[in-house]
Amino acid sequence: MGTFYELPCDHCNASGWVVAATGEALPLDELVTQLSMRLQAATRQIEQLKKPRATGPEALHQDGNRLGAGGTNYTGD
Repeated sequence: MGTFYELPCDHCNASGWVVAATGEALPLDELVTQLSMRLQAATRQIEQLKKPRATGPEALHQDGNRLGAGGTNYTGD
């Protein structure tokens, strides 16, 4: 790759995650937990983006606006 190439970083266990206060690498069990939470959040976000959203007048009836009694949907009909 010419004069630039990538090397795994021993300082952070090649993860890019370090303890903010000390700059030391996260323990592997904590690293696995943090990466798992990030993966789950990204998966949820992808699933939300895949759902088609209603547009126009029907959007008022599809999405809850929490303006009704007990936080239910209120359309004003």
